[in-house]
Amino acid sequence: MRPWQVASALSLLLSASLPAAAQIVFDSIHNVTSITGTWTSQSRTVLTGIDPNTGLAFAYPSNTSFTYPSCTGYGYAFTDDGWYEVARYRFTSNATEPSCIIGALNWAHGHYELDSNGSIVFNPLGDGYQLVQDACGARSIFLEDFNETELYESWRIYEDATDGPKLHLFSYDGSPINPLYQVSTEPNMLPLQMLRNVTTEFTSQDGFVNTGKREIKRSEPQTGAAGSRVGDVTSISMLLSVIAGGLLVTL
Repeated sequence: MRPWQVASALSLLLSASLPAAAQIVFDSIHNVTSITGTWTSQSRTVLTGIDPNTGLAFAYPSNTSFTYPSCTGYGYAFTDDGWYEVARYRFTSNATEPSCIIGALNWAHGHYELDSNGSIVFNPLGDGYQLVQDACGARSIFLEDFNETELYESWRIYEDATDGPKLHLFSYDGSPINPLYQVSTEPNMLPLQMLRNVTTEFTSQDGFVNTGKREIKRSEPQTGAAGSRVGDVTSISMLLSVIAGGLLVTL
């Protein structure tokens, strides 16, 4: 068993065994506003569903492609009846090898559960996918299924004096996710159904890249400029040039 699997298992075990007195109460900390709606990180460049300003979607599951954002960021959306969607674009640096930067775009949707101990669990529908670029990996670019069951240990919604409701999520190990700002009280999401035909293989969470890899074969060429579609390993020069230049953007 890998270290992240042990950590995830322990977190689930501990959360299930907490005495009632130690469990988080759903009080005003969580209910400044409902979690229902559309949320995005500070860059506000990554949104779920279709961006009302551009008419473009971050993800196009039918052909496993992405619209390349101008900046890194996260987007989350929640319905009031248990559906979620997540869109993420980020870089991860390597402290010992500064040139070995990993970039990834990933998308998934499915059902979420608000547990009585204050945690949130994402159960993917099975049609998620991601594009990964690893400057120092054996395969520099690959497209794969992304179907992680994700555990967030806790969550909070605060009222920001400038930006309004701000959602804080804490990962399975307690580490904070970058704050998310509510852009709409309505969930902006792609259709709530399977959006591509796949044989799903679910994995546990490692916080970034799905460890159960199944490369998705692609044939149609696509461009990689910001605002256009990416998804083919032969045509994402924009992603390569950004990573090669070491552009790390704060979310």
